[in-house]
Amino acid sequence: MIHAPKQMETEEVLRIKLEALKSEHRDLDEAIGALAERDGNTFTVRRLKKQKLALKDRIAAIEDRLTPDIIA
Repeated sequence: MIHAPKQMETEEVLRIKLEALKSEHRDLDEAIGALAERDGNTFTVRRLKKQKLALKDRIAAIEDRLTPDIIA
């Protein structure tokens, strides 16, 4: 039994999700910058920063899954 196609499919899906999350992270970064410049609503900026941090954690988790373990 060879499971390579399923693994490749999973890896491809993870890469697509990774790019979507990175795009969302960039969008949030721009929104935070614009909002902080405009009126500096600290509650909203704080909430968006928490969302951005959560995205960063999800991005790191996917990157870890995509990076093969290397035993030194």
